[in-house]
Amino acid sequence: MSAAPLVGYSSSGSEDEAEAGARVRPGTRGCSRGQSPLPSQKLPVPDSVLDMFPGTEERPADDSAKHGGRVRTFPHERGNWATHVYVPYEAREEFLDLLDVLLPHAQTYVPRLVRMEAFHLSLSQSVVLRHHWILPFVQALKDRVASFQRFCFTADRVKIYTNQEKTRTFVGLEVTSGHTQFLDLVSEVDRVMEEFDLTTFYQDPSFHISLAWCVGDAHLQLEGQCLRELQEIVGEFEDSQTLLRAHAEQIRCKSGNKFFSMPLK
Repeated sequence: MSAAPLVGYSSSGSEDEAEAGARVRPGTRGCSRGQSPLPSQKLPVPDSVLDMFPGTEERPADDSAKHGGRVRTFPHERGNWATHVYVPYEAREEFLDLLDVLLPHAQTYVPRLVRMEAFHLSLSQSVVLRHHWILPFVQALKDRVASFQRFCFTADRVKIYTNQEKTRTFVGLEVTSGHTQFLDLVSEVDRVMEEFDLTTFYQDPSFHISLAWCVGDAHLQLEGQCLRELQEIVGEFEDSQTLLRAHAEQIRCKSGNKFFSMPLK
C-alpha cells in the first residue's frame, strides 16, 4: 500500500521571505575598452555602489543542512513569501503523553523520525505570494470564512504520508469525523487561491495532524506492521476517544514570518 500524498506541505517546510529572480549586480558587466576579464573571474562591487541598488544582491545559497536536510519546493526569492492556510491544533498534555508513547515505537522502525514542533490541519498547499498581495489575500480569506461556525472533529486514525517529491515522510492522525466541514472550508480557501491565480488544494484530501517527520521516503518501513502497532497504541490509550476529539475554532494564515488569525463564529 503506497503512502498517502501529504496535504499542504512544501518540501522545505520553510515559509520565510524569499529572494526574487536572479538579476545582474550593477557594475559586473562593465569593463574598460580593450580589456576582457577571464570568464571565471568575478569583479568585486564596492558596498557603496551596492547600497545604491537595494534588492539587487545575489540570491543566497540554499543550504538544506540549516533546516534539517529539507529541500525547498520553490526557490528562495526576495519579495516572495511562502504562504500556508491551516487550522491550528493546540496540543493538550494528554495528547503529548500519547505522542511520547507513539514516537519511540515508530523510531524502532525509522530512528530518524523527529517530533513536529507545532500541530495543525492544512487547508491549502504552500504557495508563493508577492509581499504586496499578503494583506488583500488575508482580507479575501476573512470575507470568505466570516460566516463559518466552529465545529468538532476527531483525528484518531494513524496514517503515513509523504510529500509530493517523496523527500519527506510524516506520521499523522487522520480526521475520521468533521471531514465535511473541512471540505467546506477548503472550498472557500480554494476560491481565494483562484482569485490570486494560485494553486488550489488537493483532490480528495486526507485531513490530518502530522505528529512526526523525517527526511526521505520511509513509508515502506512505517506501513504494515508498524502502522498496525501504532494504531493499537492509539486505540488502547486511556480516554483516547475523548482525547483525540477537538474543536476547530479559527483559521490561520502564515505568510513568511507573519501570522493572521480568523476566528470562526
